[in-house]
Amino acid sequence: MDAFPDYRLRIKSPQLCDTSVTQYSGYMDTDEDKHFYFWFFEARNVPSDEAPLILWTNGGPGCSSFTGLLMEHGPCRVSKGGNSTEYNPYGWNDRANIIFIDQPLNTGFSYGKKVDNSYDAGKDVNVFLRMFYKSFPQYANSELHVFGESYGGHYVPAIGKAIHEANLELVKKREMSLLSKAEAEVDVLPLVSIGIGNGLVDVLTQHAYYAKMACNSTYPPVLPQETCDKMDAAVPTCDFLVKACYKWQTRLACIPAEYYCLSRIMGPYSDGTHNNPYDVRKKCVGDNLCYEIEDDIDRYLNIPAVQQELGVDVPKFVGCNQKVSEGFLLNGDWMKPLVREIPPLLEAGIRVLNYAGDADWICNWYGNKAWSLKLDWSGKDGFNGADDTEWNVDSEQAGEARTFENFTFLRVFGAGHMVPYDQPKNSLDMINRWLDGKPF
Repeated sequence: MDAFPDYRLRIKSPQLCDTSVTQYSGYMDTDEDKHFYFWFFEARNVPSDEAPLILWTNGGPGCSSFTGLLMEHGPCRVSKGGNSTEYNPYGWNDRANIIFIDQPLNTGFSYGKKVDNSYDAGKDVNVFLRMFYKSFPQYANSELHVFGESYGGHYVPAIGKAIHEANLELVKKREMSLLSKAEAEVDVLPLVSIGIGNGLVDVLTQHAYYAKMACNSTYPPVLPQETCDKMDAAVPTCDFLVKACYKWQTRLACIPAEYYCLSRIMGPYSDGTHNNPYDVRKKCVGDNLCYEIEDDIDRYLNIPAVQQELGVDVPKFVGCNQKVSEGFLLNGDWMKPLVREIPPLLEAGIRVLNYAGDADWICNWYGNKAWSLKLDWSGKDGFNGADDTEWNVDSEQAGEARTFENFTFLRVFGAGHMVPYDQPKNSLDMINRWLDGKPF
């Protein structure tokens, strides 16, 4: 492709997971030692050339999006023991084509040069999507929805920013007849919405709600009140440090905020308690992310026959790469205000869904609702004045929603950090309503 001469796609058609739909897996390779791995599934119940396209990324930073695929809302889930997979009737490819991408580099089956910040990661995903749309013209009419979870609260706004700004630049050059021959090959990406599930979006707002979620939520307390009091006492200093990070956005300004806030406010939750940070109703089990199914995912994706069918280059799959996480931490990325990238998307008419399972601690619904209310955009007053309405699935209340214009906050009842894992039927209703543009 002339527009991206240093980029190439290597593609396979694996017969795994759900063989009733067309699949593609493979790598986007670049001459700069970047190798992004993806696994794509067509929609089950609508024509694939008419279905919208979801790009999904998990968080970490450094955790593979195959948590989303094989634990949450993919067409299949890994079976107990990790030897095979089982059909998931609540997969989000019910009415959408979906891509699960391992990003940033060195996450999951992706590999190559170091990436240590959300903005560079977002630019890489922007190029990947343009390559994908050009390489698969049968999906040219697929509206694009970028969704992510957890640290996806950083990734998704950065990806949205990269796509939106590249689109604006293309349109501007086209109107002024300034496109090069190569640029003329590039299409404007049809970005319709972004979605963030239990995301880390606005640390300055969210960290004030960790003690509340641990000691005074709608669920029984999981910490002694004196521990929560100490967490609350650390908030003013954390505020001071995070504000400096928000102002300067440098490593020097942001790293002190990371170390102080993570140790004083987040650290006490799991110190010696075995509490599951992703669900206040549970204790931590398994070796990966407090869920045994994560161990099963690692086992399954390290079966040689599975790796051969998927066409992977990386000999050992690791669900979360700690070196990637440390790189983002040492770059100060954790505390940076990615929330500021959301208002320009809203003002451009791009729809934004912020959803949160209400049993999650680490990116809890209190903090997520708080930053939604605080968000500075033209619809702020309307959003703050809107009512919270019941969201019902099959005549039972599944949560509550607040919507104004193109912005929605959705609290999901009875779900932890991984909403589709805990509430698969309700999460499918959520995504299908969202894609259809129907109210909650």
